[in-house]
Amino acid sequence: MLDISTIPIFTTVIEQGGFSKAAEKLGISTSAVSKRISRLEAQLGVQLLYRSTRKLSLTEAGERYYEHALQALQAALAAEQAATELQRQPKGVLRISVPMSFGRLHLAPIIPVFLKRYPQISLHMHTNDTWSDVIAEGFDIALRAGELPDSLLIAKKLLPLHSVLCASPEYIAEQGQPETPQSLIKHNCIVSTHHSLKNEWVFMQHDVETKVQVTGNYQVNSSDALRESLLQGLGIGRLPTFIAGNDIARGKLVPILTDYSMPHKILYAVFPERQYLPQKVRVFIDFLTENLGGDTPHWDQWKHNLA
Repeated sequence: MLDISTIPIFTTVIEQGGFSKAAEKLGISTSAVSKRISRLEAQLGVQLLYRSTRKLSLTEAGERYYEHALQALQAALAAEQAATELQRQPKGVLRISVPMSFGRLHLAPIIPVFLKRYPQISLHMHTNDTWSDVIAEGFDIALRAGELPDSLLIAKKLLPLHSVLCASPEYIAEQGQPETPQSLIKHNCIVSTHHSLKNEWVFMQHDVETKVQVTGNYQVNSSDALRESLLQGLGIGRLPTFIAGNDIARGKLVPILTDYSMPHKILYAVFPERQYLPQKVRVFIDFLTENLGGDTPHWDQWKHNLA
């Protein structure tokens, strides 16, 4: 009888593009991977892979086997999810991918609360500002902001991510506070290059859009570094309110042009489409909604003081 435990090894070899990378992914030796694939080919009586010193490629038989092997893995995963969906206590390893600054500021403080509530869950949090492939990299959940091009993922809205222009009280005292977007051209504007190299800020007021080309002596691709420059009075900058909100509430930063709004994004919890959603995923999404969700996140409470 065919050893079906070789199927995930075979599919990992194809996904990783070679034996050594597959071995690293699976946590076994390269020779063990090679032997399992050779044994599989011997059992099937067909060659599945063309081997060369530079790369591996599928034979015609290998392509057909790979297609059905993926279906078998998906069926096995569905069976596992169907069996564990009814478990009373969520358990297992939960792998999540989150933006770096957001994870540090707003997830890291509440993860211990989650794990104390669900002690049988082991959580692996990966912080990265690049777009990881949720499915290929094996994440159970990822937090993503903005457009979600991957149709293989389910997205649940968590909250809006707003931005605010701000500066230190010292900078405002020295340079004055701009009253209109156009007056920003007279100020030292610190620009984030994380998502765009354009020095353009967009404002909305009464459905009228205003675009302003700003200049300054500092450009940086880190919101944390941009925040530090503002706290030290270097200039005016645009920050996500989930970063600036606490500083504004404490008077360390002053919001600017609050009669205008700036483009915002939506933060989603995204996860692979599944017939049965594992309990560990379900309870984590509920936990995020409980602690972060809503149209006015806790870091935006300072806006009520402006009304």
